[in-house]
Amino acid sequence: MAAPNSRDTLIDYCKRRLGDPVIEINVDDEQIEDRVDEALQYYQEYHTDATFRTYLQHQITATDVTNKYISIASDVLYVSKVFPLSRTFGDNMNFFDIKYQMMLNDIADLQNFAGDLAYYEQLNQYLSLLDMKLNGHPQTTFSRHQDRLYIHGEFETQDLVEGEYLVAEIYKQVDPTTHTSVFNDMWLKEYTTALIKQQWGANLIKFEGVQLPGGVTFNGRQIYDDSVTEIQALRERIREEHDLPPDFFVG
Repeated sequence: MAAPNSRDTLIDYCKRRLGDPVIEINVDDEQIEDRVDEALQYYQEYHTDATFRTYLQHQITATDVTNKYISIASDVLYVSKVFPLSRTFGDNMNFFDIKYQMMLNDIADLQNFAGDLAYYEQLNQYLSLLDMKLNGHPQTTFSRHQDRLYIHGEFETQDLVEGEYLVAEIYKQVDPTTHTSVFNDMWLKEYTTALIKQQWGANLIKFEGVQLPGGVTFNGRQIYDDSVTEIQALRERIREEHDLPPDFFVG
C-alpha cells in the first residue's frame, strides 16, 4: 500500500494495523476523527519536525498603538524573540541628543584599540547593549489562544511608533494539508494507531462480561490496557528523541 498522505489514508493505515478488515474495529467514524485530531495536536506541540522557524515582519499601525498588541497568525506556536522596537543610535536621532553624544564618546574610546574581527564583534555587542540601556526595549508577551503579541512599554515615550517595523523570530506549524509527508511520519502513525486502539478498548469495556453466542466474550480491558502502555511509551519517546529543550523558547 502507498504511504499515507492525507487524513483518510492515515486512518486506513491505522485501522489495518489494528486488524481491519479481518477484525471489525468497533470505533465510530467520528471517534476516529477525534483521535486523529488529538494525535496531530500532540505531534504539533512536541515534535521538532512539526514546526519551523521563520521571521515575522510587521509595520506598526495606529490600531496597534491604540490596542498595545499586534495580531499574530493562528498557526504561530511560539514567539521566541522580539527584536528591539526602539530606533537605534543611527536612525533619526538628534545630533545634539545626550544619548547620541554618549554613544559617540564610547565609540571614540573603543577606536583606540587595534581592530580585527573579534574586536568588530565586541564593538557590535557593546553598541547593542548601550542602545538597550539608553533607549530601553519594551517587554512583550505572546498569547497563543488570543493570537496576540502584547507590547508592554511606556507609550508616552513612543516605545511603539506608528510606521516603524517590528521583527520577531517565531515558530509556526507545518501544515499537513500542504506538506502531506507529515501523515507518513512514523511516530504520528504509531501514536494515532494507539489512540484509536484505546478508543476501541474503551468502547468494548462497556460490554465486558457479556457472553456472545458460542461462549465468545469481549476483551476490551486488555485492548485498553495495552494501548495505555503504548501511548505512554510513545510520549516518552517523543520527549527523549524529538522534543526541544524546555528552555529553548524564550518569550
